[in-house]
Amino acid sequence: MRLISICPSNTELVAYLGLTDRLVGVDDFSDWPLTVKDLPQLGPDLSIDMDALEALQPDLVLASLSVPGMEKNIEALQARNIPHIIFNANSLDEIAQDLRTLGMACGVEERAKKISVEYLQCVEHLRSVAQTLPKKPTIYWEWWPNPIFTPGRTNWLTEISAIAGGQNLFQDVELASVQTDWADVVSRNPSYIMMAWVGVAFERIQPANLLKRSYAQELQAVKLKQLYVMEEWLYCRPSPRLLEGALKLAKLLHPKEYEHIKLPSFLGS
Repeated sequence: MRLISICPSNTELVAYLGLTDRLVGVDDFSDWPLTVKDLPQLGPDLSIDMDALEALQPDLVLASLSVPGMEKNIEALQARNIPHIIFNANSLDEIAQDLRTLGMACGVEERAKKISVEYLQCVEHLRSVAQTLPKKPTIYWEWWPNPIFTPGRTNWLTEISAIAGGQNLFQDVELASVQTDWADVVSRNPSYIMMAWVGVAFERIQPANLLKRSYAQELQAVKLKQLYVMEEWLYCRPSPRLLEGALKLAKLLHPKEYEHIKLPSFLGS
């Protein structure tokens, strides 16, 4: 089966199922595992070259709606009658379902089931530790700086925050992604600030830009020097790699309580 992935998180799903040898093309942002960079690059995930994609004669295209604007890729695939699956996970449980869906489509259903079970067991293990913690600091996740976007309640980062022993600052907003403003962030006064700008290279995210904003120096997170740049690939993609990010966050917030936790075997320990 000739597979094409047009979203980094989908490429990661393929890798965890041991199917990278079936990939014949990927989007420009797919970067894990590193071997996928040797495949034909079909453009940014919001602007896929459909002529180049079709020329690769895929049996199945793995599409996504995880970022606003991806809808046009779906429309183009439909217009050309190219077989495709659409993934749009917003929760950790939905990521497990995506693993099973892909496994079924590619004939590796048993492996997908095994991995999804290990994945969910790890989520529960992290959650069980979090439930024992008396204090759970608030975390402001900055996904995009201008205008400001941050995850809301129906988003995996609210779950990641919770199982790592924290609270998403905007978990009261019933949205997956919230457009807000800096004044709102200041009024909520987070204990931690985590900057992970979607699609922006890690080294290009500069905390100094945030610290120049009005009243930034008065925030609890800034006073306590609890402002961090976090890896976009561990927090902003709906794939099992989120567990790696969750454990890193947990050990940052509560190092002693989570020191014994290990990742499942398919993620490495």
